[in-house]
Amino acid sequence: MKFRPCIDLHNGKVKQIVGGSLADGAEPETNFVSEKPPAWYAELYKNDGLSGAHVIKLGSGNNDAAKEALAAWPGGMQVGGGVAADNAAEWLEAGASHVIVTSYLFQKGQLDPNRLDQLLAAVGPERLVIDLSCRKKDGQYHVVTDRWQTFTNMIVNEHSLKKLSGFCAEFLIHGVDVEGKQQGMDEELIQLLADHCPIPCVYAGGVRNFADLEKLNTAGQGRVDVTVGSALDIFGGAMPYEEVVAYCRPTE
Repeated sequence: MKFRPCIDLHNGKVKQIVGGSLADGAEPETNFVSEKPPAWYAELYKNDGLSGAHVIKLGSGNNDAAKEALAAWPGGMQVGGGVAADNAAEWLEAGASHVIVTSYLFQKGQLDPNRLDQLLAAVGPERLVIDLSCRKKDGQYHVVTDRWQTFTNMIVNEHSLKKLSGFCAEFLIHGVDVEGKQQGMDEELIQLLADHCPIPCVYAGGVRNFADLEKLNTAGQGRVDVTVGSALDIFGGAMPYEEVVAYCRPTE
């Protein structure tokens, strides 16, 4: 299990927010606003060799902040938020190792195969991460788009994971209902990913302590990487960042 840290950007600042509270025209519920610039976090992750970190732009007004982070570690981090076929290559040129895409791939609640083809033509599957962040409805995990507010008809299950795995390098999957709440993980979702995800995947949502990391590593069978956000001391939480890095470091 690898530790895949994050830099979440909102209005140009590094923040940690409650995932389900994002909406147009309203301030989200915020756990933490950093006084440090995005590049500080990028350099920290670079120094610790935490490749595969992701920079997420939560809404507009974050392009400059994202580029600042990417410039601090060219080729070391992924970027997501507002990525589309017409700008994906630009983000790779700005220093992203991969682009992360969700909302662009869906139209009227359905996966748009033409848009997927356009993205693949722009960056190739080896540089594409598909974000399947989801919320539970009627007993199933539905992919949610548009800042996690719009339910799609895409169900995260064995079939969809296998189908989409041929079009991307990995998946990023937030358990949106527990994201940012530090009230525990979505263990059912983690088990689903461990059982059925055929390519690398990263789980985010609800990790609050080292017991949760142990649970995730066990339930995920060592195959599901993890993001820890609000619980980290660098984001105002109680978990020492350095100890999380050490815990997830592969043993030789």
